[in-house]
Amino acid sequence: MNRNELRKADINLMVVFETLMQERNVTRAAEKLFLGQPTISSALNRLRSMFNDPLFIRVGHRMEPTARAEEIIRHLSPALDAMSIALSLTHDFDPAQSTMSFRIGLSDDVEFGLLPPTLRALRQEAPNVTFVIQHVDYWRIPDLLASGDITVGISQTRGLPANAKRKLLRRIQPRVLRADASDRPLTLDEYCARPHVQVSHTANTTGVVDEWLQEIGRKRHVVLSVPQFSALPALLAGTDLLAGLPDYTADAMAATGLVFTEPLPFDTPVLDLSMVWLSILDTDPAERWLRSRLEALMSDRRR
Repeated sequence: MNRNELRKADINLMVVFETLMQERNVTRAAEKLFLGQPTISSALNRLRSMFNDPLFIRVGHRMEPTARAEEIIRHLSPALDAMSIALSLTHDFDPAQSTMSFRIGLSDDVEFGLLPPTLRALRQEAPNVTFVIQHVDYWRIPDLLASGDITVGISQTRGLPANAKRKLLRRIQPRVLRADASDRPLTLDEYCARPHVQVSHTANTTGVVDEWLQEIGRKRHVVLSVPQFSALPALLAGTDLLAGLPDYTADAMAATGLVFTEPLPFDTPVLDLSMVWLSILDTDPAERWLRSRLEALMSDRRR
């Protein structure tokens, strides 16, 4: 293998090429790399000259890679991963001095219930670091990790790829949210009789609670489906609506004094909240710091 060819290469160009392969769009690649669109266009022109190939052909609003580009990325991505690991071993991470950016995926319930106190602590330790939060669900995490859009995700998880690692953070205790205060908790009959709000990112009017109720021969009536938890306090105000949500999100909402929370009036299976990342980032000092702090700040130490 002729390593003299490496003298012609610019690592920054290789990173731009990999990002263009992932995004298939100059504007999105620029946003992901925190660069201007003209910079990405200029880099693409240099890449085309370097590889003596157009690399991307515009098809509608997308840039489709050529056969040469597909062949290049198969060799380039593992090499960039290896280089990233090698470079990360040459330095320690100092959160107090760092100005780097972290890309974190959080489910909506985690963002509302656990991110605010976590962010306050992280800002104290790393005042110049930028945290970019993306919404994730268990079905989106694998793709977002693979594309590099996030380096760590916190959500309920299923079906992770073989190169992903998972760390249990806490057991989720489902709770009921209501706007009307009461000295006594809801009975099962009252729970089933009252109207419900379902939080669904896919616009469903049923969820895991309905499966649990079906197992005991009961059902509820959902009258509203919304895409995120953050709207619940305003939606429930002045109504007899009920909503189900994780304990940490319910507690954060109840702390506002606008809504009240209590346990579900029936037994439920155990749900897990986990942190996931790719094994390729195991030894990166910055990512190890981030994961350790997220675990310390978001885990349930009582388990």
